[in-house]
Amino acid sequence: MATIRVLTVDDEPLNLAIIDEYLSAEPGYRLDTAENGEEAWRALEEAPTPYDLVILDRIMPALDGLELLRRMKADPRFADVPVIMQTAASAPEQVREGLAAGAYYYLTKPYEPETLLAVVRAAVGDRRALRSAVSRAGSLERALQHLSLIEFRFRTLDEANVLAEFLAGLCPNPHNARFGLAELMVNAVEHGNLGISYEEKARLKREDRWLEEVQRRLALAAYRDKHVHVALVRDGETLRLRVTDEGRGFDWQRYLDFDPARAFDPNGRGIALARMASFDSLTYEGCGSSVVATLKNA
Repeated sequence: MATIRVLTVDDEPLNLAIIDEYLSAEPGYRLDTAENGEEAWRALEEAPTPYDLVILDRIMPALDGLELLRRMKADPRFADVPVIMQTAASAPEQVREGLAAGAYYYLTKPYEPETLLAVVRAAVGDRRALRSAVSRAGSLERALQHLSLIEFRFRTLDEANVLAEFLAGLCPNPHNARFGLAELMVNAVEHGNLGISYEEKARLKREDRWLEEVQRRLALAAYRDKHVHVALVRDGETLRLRVTDEGRGFDWQRYLDFDPARAFDPNGRGIALARMASFDSLTYEGCGSSVVATLKNA
């Protein structure tokens, strides 16, 4: 298993020790620490290999967490490094300020080890998904530039991720599209066909049992024959992707934008992220069992 390099930034030594204790109990993590924003910036610049994650306190002397976050997101070297903002300041307006600066993951002090681990796994997993399709993008786009319609169906998470990587190669910005495509397809499996609710997923993520439950339900007779259907249509300079599942739908309006009330959950930000960063438009239809994403192919 590849080592996950984490930089923890906090001006309270006790907080640094707590995070070190929580993550050191898990295999595969290597932690570095910094006691303020300026020290953290030097660590980012001087690290022999890039960090996979930054856990950042919001309120610090010298350079506070929000200013460090803005500096990171403005620098191409660090812009895609996920940041978990740990803070006692959890008012909605403060969360919105952090979201606008690029912090999509939150921890409210004090927190339990299970909560920290669930949010860390979510942040690292999202980054891996964002980076996975870049190398094959150019050749796929050139090879399939005359494609007008392509359709697939799938039922498992593995099939969803493989297909998302393939389809991302047809998009003008595969790096961003890969995340959004995977999010829509995985949602169609877990929430659509398998009926896993938002609350169930949050609990399963905290218990690190989400994948186990997905696999269990896929094997049940009630879900075995359910598929997700995907169609990609090229219409002039527009790519239109439709994902349709066989579920009952969901209250999709709640998830189109970031909700500060959900900022501290290990799930629930994917649709808003996809809408913001992956597509030019994202529209759910009817009860939510069908979603259409569009991209300008120019």
